[in-house]
Amino acid sequence: MTVETKQTARPSFDAASLRGDLWIGGAWRPGRGGDPIDVVDPSTGEAFAAVADASEADALDAVTAAHDALPAWSATAPRKRSEILRRAFELMIERRDHLAELISFENGKALPDAIGEVTYAAEFFRWFSEEAVRLNGELGVAPGGANRILVQHQPIGVSVLVTPWNFPAAMATRKIGPALAAGCTCVLKPATETPFTAYALAEILAEAGAPAGTVNVITTSKAGPTVSAMLHDPRVRKLSFTGSTEVGRRLLKEAADQVLSCSMELGGNAPFLVFDDADIDAALDGAMIAKMRNGGEACTAANRFLIQSGIAEDFARRLAERMGALTVGPGYDPETKCGPMVNAAAIEKIDSLVEDAVRRGARVRLGGKPLDRPGYYFPPTVIEGVPGDAEIRREEIFGPVAAIATFESEDEAIALANDTEFGLIAYVYTGDLSRGLRVSERLEAGMVGLNRGLVSDPAAPFGGVKQSGLGREGAHHGILEFCETKYIAASW
Repeated sequence: MTVETKQTARPSFDAASLRGDLWIGGAWRPGRGGDPIDVVDPSTGEAFAAVADASEADALDAVTAAHDALPAWSATAPRKRSEILRRAFELMIERRDHLAELISFENGKALPDAIGEVTYAAEFFRWFSEEAVRLNGELGVAPGGANRILVQHQPIGVSVLVTPWNFPAAMATRKIGPALAAGCTCVLKPATETPFTAYALAEILAEAGAPAGTVNVITTSKAGPTVSAMLHDPRVRKLSFTGSTEVGRRLLKEAADQVLSCSMELGGNAPFLVFDDADIDAALDGAMIAKMRNGGEACTAANRFLIQSGIAEDFARRLAERMGALTVGPGYDPETKCGPMVNAAAIEKIDSLVEDAVRRGARVRLGGKPLDRPGYYFPPTVIEGVPGDAEIRREEIFGPVAAIATFESEDEAIALANDTEFGLIAYVYTGDLSRGLRVSERLEAGMVGLNRGLVSDPAAPFGGVKQSGLGREGAHHGILEFCETKYIAASW
C-alpha cells in the first residue's frame, strides 16, 4: 500500500509582509542577542524570513514593561478586560484564513488543521472574556463563630509564558487569555520555528485594546539562559510552560529558586484502547482524529494503539487503508491532508523509533520510511505487533505513525495503558458504557476520550497526571492558575 503525495506548491502568502522584531511595551524593537533567526518553511526546508534574537537584557526589558503595566491592568474593571478579549476573539475569526495560512507556512500543518486551530485558539479569548467577569470570591462564617471568612482571587502578577511550535496560536491564547482575564501581564516566548503566529496575536491584542506592556513577545536563539533570566527576576511570579517533560523538569528547578507558581503541560504517551465490542467504524473515525490531527505532532496524539486481539487484524487493515488515502504535501496546498513535519530532527526521531520497533519484531503495513523529496516529510505509517520493549511504546512519536499492539483482557489493557511515566490523555472505545466508565476511572490520565477521538475544549480542564504536568488550562480552572487566593478574617 502506498501513500499519495503532491509536489511542493507555493502559497499565496506574502512572507515579505511579516514583522519579525520584538514586541515590548507596545512597540516593535530590534533584538540585541545576535543575528536574526531564520524561520524555515517545512514544506521546502528553505528559510523564508527571519525574526529578532532577544538577549537576556531584552527579556528583562520585557519583564519591566509587563511590571510597569501591571498596576493599571490589574485595577482595570473586569468588564473592560472582558471586552478587550472578546474583541481579540472577533479579530481572530475575521482573519482566520490569513492566520491559518501563516500557521501552515511556518508550521507545515495541513490547512484544514490550521483553520481548526485558529478557531480553537480564538475560543480561548472568548471563553476567558466570559470568565473575567465571573472570578467570584467566597464568604462564610468560621465554624467557631469568631469571624467571617472572606476569600478573594487576585492576579498573581507578571507571568512568563513559554509555548511550543505544534499549536502556535492555541498554546498562546490558552495562556494569554486567562492571564489577561485575571488581571496579569505577561511575556510570551514562542518557539523560534513558529514565531510569526505569536507576533500576529500581539498585533491583534493591541488592536483589540490591550494596553502597552500587558502582552510582550520575544524570540530568542538562547531559550535556556533567556528564560532563566526572567525566572530569576523577583518581579516575575508565574511560569506557564507547554513542551517536553525533559525541559519542564529543568524549568521547575529554575522556578524553585524564586518559588514561582508553575503550570506545566508536558509530554504524553496516549493509549488508544479498542475493545472487541466497540463500533469499529466509530473507533477508526476517532483514531484518524486522535492520530492524524496535526500530522501526529500533538501531545494528545494517540501514541500506543492497544487493540483486543480478536479484532486487531481487521482494525490494522482498515486503519492502514484510511491513512494510506491521505494526500501528503505542503500544508498550505488545499488538497493536502498530511503536511510535513516541523524540521529534520523530527524526521530523524520518527525514523529511529520505527526502525527500532522493526528490529524488535514489529511489521510495517504502511509507509515506514521518510520521503525522498525537499522538505521534511514522513508518510502516514502503520506498524503492527509492536513489542513492549520497543522505544516507540515509551516515547512520544510526534508524527503520523500508528503503533499497534494487542491485549486479551480488560485488566491487561489497563495495565498496558498505565505502563508509562506519562498520564496526559487516554482514549477508550467500547460498546459497553459501564465498561467504558469503569476503565476510564482506572486509567492514570488527566483526560479520557470515551468513544471520542477529540477532547480539547476551552470550557474543559486540560492537563495531565504523573510526569505529564501540573495544573490545568481552560475551564474555570485556567483562570485560577493566574490568581493568588487571599483570605481576610473580619468580624461585624
